[in-house]
Amino acid sequence: MGDKQHLVPADRLQRAVERVVRGFGSAPQEVTTVAANLVEANLTGHDSHGIGMLPRYVDAWREGGLQPNTHVKLLADAGTLLRLDGQAGFGQVIGREAMALGIERARAAGSCIVALGNAHHLGRIGAWAEQCADSGLVSVHFVNVISRPIVAPHGGADARFGTNPFCAGVPLAGRAPVILDFATSVIAQGKTRVAHNKGEPVAPGCLLDDQGRPTTEPRYTVVPPWGALLAFGGHKGYGLALLCELLGGALAAGRTLHDADDGRRRVLNGMLSVLIDPAALGDAAAFEAQARAFIDWVQESPPREGVGAVQVAGDAERATRAQRRRDGVPVDPTTWREILEAAATLQVDPATVNADAGLA
Repeated sequence: MGDKQHLVPADRLQRAVERVVRGFGSAPQEVTTVAANLVEANLTGHDSHGIGMLPRYVDAWREGGLQPNTHVKLLADAGTLLRLDGQAGFGQVIGREAMALGIERARAAGSCIVALGNAHHLGRIGAWAEQCADSGLVSVHFVNVISRPIVAPHGGADARFGTNPFCAGVPLAGRAPVILDFATSVIAQGKTRVAHNKGEPVAPGCLLDDQGRPTTEPRYTVVPPWGALLAFGGHKGYGLALLCELLGGALAAGRTLHDADDGRRRVLNGMLSVLIDPAALGDAAAFEAQARAFIDWVQESPPREGVGAVQVAGDAERATRAQRRRDGVPVDPTTWREILEAAATLQVDPATVNADAGLA
């Protein structure tokens, strides 16, 4: 296969990833759900949350920190307030089930708050905002991460919390929804893994080395000695990360990150989600008209030199999805080799995975 970047058609990549996921012993529906979510992350340009996570999932499964064929468990039901336990199941399954429960309640009552804890890696949080938007619901999501600390507090020299994503989705009649989805670190941890695998530096202002000094070398979040990512926007991103830990962690999951790294490979997420039906506020048409008028007004701003057009959150992902569906999904050789090694660990023949992807 050489060292050249692979371009894999999305359907071939889906087939290959499904073969790997079957190695966990997952039921057919889980296989399809997990694989589709991972490939979709790559399609949208979020390679950090895509198929490159499979080796980490395999490590977590071997340690007992990931439980295949597990579903969300209802712990408390107050009508429009739900507390759920993900039971360390695949986050791609748990997240979808949790949002389905919240959507059902929000459509019936106008709103719902979903407190989810103990889900294995929920993947690209934007997928859950998209699920809500597809049902006509506005949603806001605060997420914490229980894993090795990887982000430094503002003014701090070492890592004390995770990349703690924030996400919100707003459906708009007649156009694609606004989907704002970002890690509260300058870049996602997975993006440093991708850069490390490609042998590329990251931009200045993203990382500290193991001595707390600025660096562009991504290895400090991939292999020891460990450094730390920085929060975006200084104290502002740090403040939002703090809220994600308090709301997604302490409130929703009953668990925050406050211990040193214990070496385990599992990634657990807590998520506090607020779902709102605009129609329940009394005038959905007014909401849609005002939202559309504002978006149109913003996008009429003349673009600065070197910028094609003013975009809103979600536009870039949709453009990348269309381009990658047309041209193929790029996968660097190191990431692909790690996936094949993970497949072998699951007793899945790497040659068949290659063949599924068209890389044999």
